[in-house]
Amino acid sequence: MNYKELGLKCGLELHIQLEGKKLFCNCQTLIRDDAPDLEIERRLRASAGETGVADVAALQEMQKGKYFIYQAYTDSTCLVELDESPPLPINQQALNAVLQVAKILKADILPQVRMMRKTIVDGSNVSGFQRTGLVALNGELTTSQGKVGIPTIIIEEDANRIIENTKEFTIYRLDRLGIPLVEISTTPDIISPEHAKEVAETLGMILRSTGHAKRGLGTVRQDVNVSISKGNRVEIKGAQDLKMIPTLVEYEVLRQKNLFELKIKKQKPLIIDVTELFKTTESKILQNKFVLGIKLEEMKEILGKEIQPGRRYGTELSDRAKIIAGVGGLFHSDELPKYGITEIDVRNVKKMLNCKINDAFILIADTKERAEKALNAVINRINESSVPKEVRNANPDGTSSYLRPMPGAARMYPETDIPVININAKNVELPELFDAKIKKFQKFGLSKDLAEKLVKKTNYSDLFETLMRFKKIKPAFIAEVLVNIFDLNDKPIEQTFEALNNGKITQESVLRILSEYSKAGKLNLEQNLMSEEDIRREIKKIIAEKKGLAFNALMGLAMHQLKGKAEGKLIARIVKEEINN
Repeated sequence: MNYKELGLKCGLELHIQLEGKKLFCNCQTLIRDDAPDLEIERRLRASAGETGVADVAALQEMQKGKYFIYQAYTDSTCLVELDESPPLPINQQALNAVLQVAKILKADILPQVRMMRKTIVDGSNVSGFQRTGLVALNGELTTSQGKVGIPTIIIEEDANRIIENTKEFTIYRLDRLGIPLVEISTTPDIISPEHAKEVAETLGMILRSTGHAKRGLGTVRQDVNVSISKGNRVEIKGAQDLKMIPTLVEYEVLRQKNLFELKIKKQKPLIIDVTELFKTTESKILQNKFVLGIKLEEMKEILGKEIQPGRRYGTELSDRAKIIAGVGGLFHSDELPKYGITEIDVRNVKKMLNCKINDAFILIADTKERAEKALNAVINRINESSVPKEVRNANPDGTSSYLRPMPGAARMYPETDIPVININAKNVELPELFDAKIKKFQKFGLSKDLAEKLVKKTNYSDLFETLMRFKKIKPAFIAEVLVNIFDLNDKPIEQTFEALNNGKITQESVLRILSEYSKAGKLNLEQNLMSEEDIRREIKKIIAEKKGLAFNALMGLAMHQLKGKAEGKLIARIVKEEINN
């Protein structure tokens, strides 16, 4: 696709969690999988914002009529998360990390941060709102395709984590609620799907350069905003995999282009009860349910048109029905007969709905109330603009599905529990950026590939510089070990390299020792190294038993037999000496 001709406009919102304590309490940012200690149940409602009206997205959520169950722990969540206690003063470490990012991006840091409440009533925030504060404006990011504007840099709190979701209720866990987030928004200066990936990757590297960013699945989320000249701004939420960003942009451009080209006629159908036609149906999906239908004039073969890979216009309508009414989906004439609905059933429905040859129909089976609500949602979607402004959810394959309307200004109002936060950014020090670290590590003798792995794929780049004090160990070996271990504290790693530097363990045993520590939690540095005399005795036995073998073959046998008991260099020297005797 020619993105310039299509008028692509693309921008990103990057959210990354910060390490340490939560934003407005002293709880640790710990994600837990063990059983919670307690549960509470609540319902939320949409209230008017600062403008005096309720937000359209919040109203949609409230109309679902769901209740929410919140799971908590007595030792790692508190009354702040449960909205039973006022927030504590802001986490200064998290705020300093955001200020570092603002300085790197050359943004104008505000003299004060005024926290706001963003209305969210889908249950993901116990209070019904998210605390968010603007820290800086008007930054910029240099990319291979030119500069991309950074209009806002924000500090906010993360939401609850979904454990289970049903039509009637959602279960959330409070462990994620309140984790500090930095949000960076870009201007729509991104010109292609690959450019979007580059921008997201570069911003992620800047955030991780601060040393405060959390790592792992779910710690970084990218929201992608996409429009084309004949479409509309659509926000795709929750892209966690950096590699999928180009696909999300490409497929959304394709979706908007295909929707515009459908040229759909406005519809005013009557909702007809066709339950009688399916009283003796063999379709298990329709049994014991109300079945309601609508006729769609001149829409034959349109419902089956593919708008994204594997997703048709009928899927687009089904998304609305599922989200707004909580039904399982819909049936449309372009896909029938199927699902136990026979050709005779199709003819009877067309007759009852008075369908003409170019008409289509949609059926929904559920309770009467849900089915009516779902069909009204379908009709409203058909009669909207071909590409409405909306928020969509990123699917694993790069497509997207409807989530909610695009929220407006009505969702924001001032946070009255938190005083204005005065900012003094003069003493905020800039971190060393990843690119600079990589170049520095190459000067220590690391290859570019190894230096990039150490800096970008691990949290050990600072530890690497600490370990450089062990002069008897090659920097490249230290780096190789660090890129092959995960989630270990610095102390056991440092103790292991100290033992190696002092000749107490062998180089070959380092990874094994650290691997055993990660499993058992005990650091065993007693390796019982053999004396040179004993090593020579063992090598003589190997040479005597394997007469005529070349040096490499003998080295292999000796290294295997003496693994962890002697340094490889020493073994090699003795093998050479004994062969030449």
